[in-house]
Amino acid sequence: MSLSDPIADMLTRIRNAVLINKQRVNIRASKVCEGIAEVLKGEGYIEDFDRIEDGKQGILRIILKYDQDANPVINEITRISKPGRRIYSTVERLPHVLDGMGIAIVSTSKGIKSDRNCRKENVSGEILCTVS
Repeated sequence: MSLSDPIADMLTRIRNAVLINKQRVNIRASKVCEGIAEVLKGEGYIEDFDRIEDGKQGILRIILKYDQDANPVINEITRISKPGRRIYSTVERLPHVLDGMGIAIVSTSKGIKSDRNCRKENVSGEILCTVS
């Protein structure tokens, strides 16, 4: 079965897993999804992730993060750019999610980065999603 939007599938699986307080979630692996998981780990929104080879395209196993009171660290994760409507932004116009308390994940020519890293490295690109 082909998947037309693997990023939306990844975000939906994470959103659904957080709603039922699961510890981990499995996602079809791709370079983009792995880049998003790397940004989420670097920004502290997930504990860790592993790539599991299954003889096909592979699986990303993401271990979700919760605080001491078992509240999820990810409150909201929203897809911005979609296959039918791409949203690009310059460095100056990158969104400030919750006035800096959240992040925007951006696909740039230098890889997938958070909005903070894009501002630091002065690169722009396609806004994939926001996380708060």
